Amino acid sequence: MTTTTAEPTIARQALVALALASGSVVALGFTRFAYALLLPPMHEVLDWTYAQAGGMNTANALGYIIGAATAALLARKAGGRQVFLWSLAVSALALLATAATTNFASLLALRFVGGLATAVTFVVGSVLASHIVTGATQRRSALMVAVYMAGVGIGVVISGLVVPISLTSGASGWRLGWLLMGAISLVALVPAWLGARSVTPSSGAHSVVLASHQLRRLAPTFVWYLLYGAGYVSYMTFVIALLKSEGLGGSAIALYFVVLGLASVVATLAVWGHLAGRLRAGQAPALVAVLVFLGVLPLLLLPTGIPAAMVSAVVFGASFMAGPTAATVIARRMLPHGSWTAGIALLTVAFSVGQAIGPLVSGLLSDSAGGITNGLWLSAALLILAAVAALFQRDHHAS
Repeated sequence: MTTTTAEPTIARQALVALALASGSVVALGFTRFAYALLLPPMHEVLDWTYAQAGGMNTANALGYIIGAATAALLARKAGGRQVFLWSLAVSALALLATAATTNFASLLALRFVGGLATAVTFVVGSVLASHIVTGATQRRSALMVAVYMAGVGIGVVISGLVVPISLTSGASGWRLGWLLMGAISLVALVPAWLGARSVTPSSGAHSVVLASHQLRRLAPTFVWYLLYGAGYVSYMTFVIALLKSEGLGGSAIALYFVVLGLASVVATLAVWGHLAGRLRAGQAPALVAVLVFLGVLPLLLLPTGIPAAMVSAVVFGASFMAGPTAATVIARRMLPHGSWTAGIALLTVAFSVGQAIGPLVSGLLSDSAGGITNGLWLSAALLILAAVAALFQRDHHAS
């Protein structure tokens, strides 16, 4: 009798997590990663330097830092469900508005607002996903978090299909790309609302800051996440520009992006959802950083072409979203229930600081004599440092 009732429960929990994943589709799949597809035409049509292009992602990351830092307070004041949905709506509007201007300052402001809103969406959505199975085992909780994170890969796949089509419309194609993603984001509000209303609100007091001993116990993970954020996002920001500069056409680049997204979805669900809950201490984040590093190498060591791009897409795609999965699982494991939102938010702040610094420095290096390859070598170095930092993390009992 127990067996027959367990499976529908797990299936229902997975459906709730998948509905919540509408938030991660928009927050990272569209707002952050689709920029890599739109960067080359915007760089060309708007006559940007690579430093300016990287600055756009830095503005987005700065907004992300503020959004992550305030997410716990907003959720406590207004309620997690409401904050999740309102921030998702703002994200959708920011995507739509990006299509309406060519002014550099205005685009910087919109990237900032989009970063702020999507950080709140992503953090609060991660917490809601963690609460789906509050009373269950760590492994099942990790699986539900992975389902939520799989939305990022879904967003990458969707943008990989939609954006290249929009770019065939000519010089204004980048506008159409943002417009279509904004429209899809508005539609995503429906499943997001259904998912949020299905999560049972948690009881008890919730802190918006961590105690000093909680900060100390998570210190290696904070360092890992900062370095990881800088390393992986430098690759994601400029990889499409690199492929285009090496002569790959629009169809090959679209294929690369779709393969990357599919690899992310499959690996997040089939591998990381189970593995992240089993590995102890800093093993999962260290493994993630090493695998993402290996995903960068094909474009640095092999002749740039479709084979190298596909290998990189599969390896990088299969591992990059395991970082947020591992961070969320660690926060849930090592912090008491009432500190989950604050812990995930502060870890996301560290992640965002890395994402703010990485693209700007990588862009400056890409403007130098060595070109975009210099920026990708920086990405590889940061990922190795992240793996080393993660190994210093030790397990602790939640308190």
